[in-house]
Amino acid sequence: MGVRRIHKVRGAAAGLALATAVSLALPAGVASAATPAPAGKTGPLLSYLVNTRANHGQVQKAEREITAAGGTVVHASEQIGVVIARSNNTAFAATLRGLGGIDSVGATRTAGIPQGDVETAEVAAPPAAAPADGSEPLEAEQWDLREIGADKAHQVTLGSRGVVVGVLDSGIDATHEDLAANVDPSLSASCANGGAPDTSWQSWQPTTSPHGTRVAGTIAAAKNGKGIVGIAPDVRLAAVKVVDDGGFIYPEYAVCGFVWAAGHHFQVTNSSYFIDPWLYNCQGDPDQAAIVTAVRRAVEYSQDNGVLNVAAAGNYNTDLAHKTTDTMSPDDTTPVTRPVDDSCLELPAELPGVIAVSAVGAQGVKSYYSSYGAGVVTVAAPGGDAQYQIPDTPDRNGRVLSTLPGNKYGYMQGTSMATPHVTGVVALLAGAHPGASPEELTALLTAEAHPIACPSGPFNPGGTGAWAAGCEGSPLDNGFYGHGLVDADAAVRL
Repeated sequence: MGVRRIHKVRGAAAGLALATAVSLALPAGVASAATPAPAGKTGPLLSYLVNTRANHGQVQKAEREITAAGGTVVHASEQIGVVIARSNNTAFAATLRGLGGIDSVGATRTAGIPQGDVETAEVAAPPAAAPADGSEPLEAEQWDLREIGADKAHQVTLGSRGVVVGVLDSGIDATHEDLAANVDPSLSASCANGGAPDTSWQSWQPTTSPHGTRVAGTIAAAKNGKGIVGIAPDVRLAAVKVVDDGGFIYPEYAVCGFVWAAGHHFQVTNSSYFIDPWLYNCQGDPDQAAIVTAVRRAVEYSQDNGVLNVAAAGNYNTDLAHKTTDTMSPDDTTPVTRPVDDSCLELPAELPGVIAVSAVGAQGVKSYYSSYGAGVVTVAAPGGDAQYQIPDTPDRNGRVLSTLPGNKYGYMQGTSMATPHVTGVVALLAGAHPGASPEELTALLTAEAHPIACPSGPFNPGGTGAWAAGCEGSPLDNGFYGHGLVDADAAVRL
């Protein structure tokens, strides 16, 4: 996976599997207030988020309006007043926006069939025997664990089985030797088939991307004498698949994932991605405004139900506190250059209450690719930095080692890998402080972090001038590192 994107490493399959949805028939004698769908206005089949009031009657009314406007209902989350719909009527959104009781409507994509880059393979670590000292066979290569004191934390605790971590990603290989004992199938589901949860075992297994399996290994690979060890190796993992076979995380998938986490009482979720197709969602655009509303409602609902959400800041060396231009969106068709400002949000990292994570390399300074921003980044964690070779270690130039599907192991760098380090530390905190609220866990997380001051000048770690970045803030809270580098050892001793 390259560092140009948070997670955006595309699978080989380019097709989007469309959900089978049943249109809701109107009850006898009940007429819809919606204007009938204009005839002959047929375009690509798109998915929409329709936001209304969070009550049963209003959601049912919205479902009737959707049907009358030429759409089909895929799934409704009455708890937050969000209905996922599909339509090939080009006037669908405009028709619904004119109706009373509909707060906002937004298309969640610009192309019916997403396309992107094929994922590149990485070198897998060779199998090894468990060392005599009781460590895992490949633990010596896990510089990232030592950098945050996870090896010392394991002398105190390996985490609690009462803690559930939701990995919102591309699925987890539940047969992997280092993950099988910790993945809980009863709490796992796929949201990637239209945004409606599917609990069948096969639905949440990885298909075109190993990304979720990598993330899961960093969080909770078991301490079992095989391969590596995770930050919190005794917690339970729930695979919540939000990445489709084209490699896209569309808003309806994420909404489904956060609502699922809330309904199943997860303590923490990991989101090593930004939500497609817009790198930044701007309130001045009606589609993007509706996306922000729906995702924000889902995140707030999860927080209200005890879930702390952790998300990647991104891999573009961008100052999220001072946005000016977006050249990458929409990423499912042809990107165009557009002006943006700080009101345009990267989702979910920039939503209130979400822990946004930047990446550092083995030298403990910001990785050259990591996005940043004063008031945006909460904490930092090891994500790797291939520009720095660690002397005398077979670490593939400073990348992070983790699990791959098929009982394999491989190396990767990115804020995608920094984020699960933080999620693992939160999981340890949740086990040590049962019943702690998301706000309390956040306070504990930031209290144990090691402050890192901004560099004295523009940060340019051996790259070209294009990578130069400026850091704002104090040693206790700044744009590069937030409150500092997380410390697993300090966390379990709080």
